[in-house]
Amino acid sequence: MNLHVINTGFFKLDGGAMFGVVPKTLWSRTNPADENNMCNWAMRCLLLEDGDQLILIDNGIGNKQSDKFFSHYYLHGDASLQSSLNQAGFCHDDITDMFLTHLHFDHCGGGVRYDKQEKLELVFKNAKYWSNKDHWQWATVPNAREKASFLKENILPMQESGHLNFVPLDGSSPFSQFDIITADGHTDKQMIPKIRYKDKTIVFMADLLPSTGHIPLPYVMGYDTRPLLTLSEKEAFLKEAADNEYILFLEHDPVNECCTVTHTEKGVRLDKTFSLKEIL
Repeated sequence: MNLHVINTGFFKLDGGAMFGVVPKTLWSRTNPADENNMCNWAMRCLLLEDGDQLILIDNGIGNKQSDKFFSHYYLHGDASLQSSLNQAGFCHDDITDMFLTHLHFDHCGGGVRYDKQEKLELVFKNAKYWSNKDHWQWATVPNAREKASFLKENILPMQESGHLNFVPLDGSSPFSQFDIITADGHTDKQMIPKIRYKDKTIVFMADLLPSTGHIPLPYVMGYDTRPLLTLSEKEAFLKEAADNEYILFLEHDPVNECCTVTHTEKGVRLDKTFSLKEIL
């Protein structure tokens, strides 16, 4: 199996929203803010190449929203979903499986686009799109807190096209390459892939751990619907990650692709940071 980092660009989000109750004097040490209190974040996806299967985990924000929408997020950077796939030697039509950790717009917006007739179509027309029944229900009948993150034009075409598939929530995985754990603090039934790569376990962290700056337990996003649950989920996972020397693949960290964590007197803390290429 080969792994490819798929960079889809950067965006900005409010630092206070990204770190919740933690004071700016603390979180700005790892994630400095601009004059508008906005911090820089990556939208880093992962492509698994295994025989005839080409599995893409998340796909970024896409480009079909209005200029007004994008003006809130300050998109920047030279990378795009298409250019990164091309750089890895593939195109959209090669993808066999589009695995979505959850359906917030910065994780799934790149999977649907407008065609020349301004009609919505799937970007990956030969792929199965994967969610789970509980999260699909959560996203398609959204609560008021998350409604702005679940955009129907990103989501409904998957079902309308007949390409939508659901991962079972009984602990099994339809993929031989990775197991799936779920987390409910950020949003209901977010899916976290635990990838088996040679003798290593690489975990695609999605929004359970957006960046190395979120490793200390109180550093929980204001976006999370159940922040106390996130805290307990993160604590349990980080202990497991430190015990088993997991490699954590960071979707949103603007600098670090991967890290490991270790036990300290202050709890689990950052151990090492490195690029994915360094372990392949």
